[in-house]
Amino acid sequence: MSQSINAAFIRQYESEVHQAYQQQGSKFRGTTRLKSNIVGESTTFQKVGKGSAANKTRHGKVPVMNIAHSNVTATLEDWYGGDYVDKLDELKINFDERQIQVNAGAWALGRKVDELV
Repeated sequence: MSQSINAAFIRQYESEVHQAYQQQGSKFRGTTRLKSNIVGESTTFQKVGKGSAANKTRHGKVPVMNIAHSNVTATLEDWYGGDYVDKLDELKINFDERQIQVNAGAWALGRKVDELV
């Protein structure tokens, strides 16, 4: 297989993987906060602890929760999930191997996000 793949094919494949990832991707991604347009190799998120509710007696003071606040630093990293599809093998099979690889890559990246969360 040739090592020089045309740039248009790479862009198309990349956009298909991004689209598949956004449609199916990660299970836990919706439970986290996201930041966009980050400059640099890390960012900081504010972490707020949990409080608990308590009863108040008649004419008594409202109990204070004293919630803890801290910072969490996230280091940005690139993760890749690529594979090769041979053009000659595609002629021998009756299904779209490239689309299967797109979905497999999207699921692999989603699992990695879940693992990191």
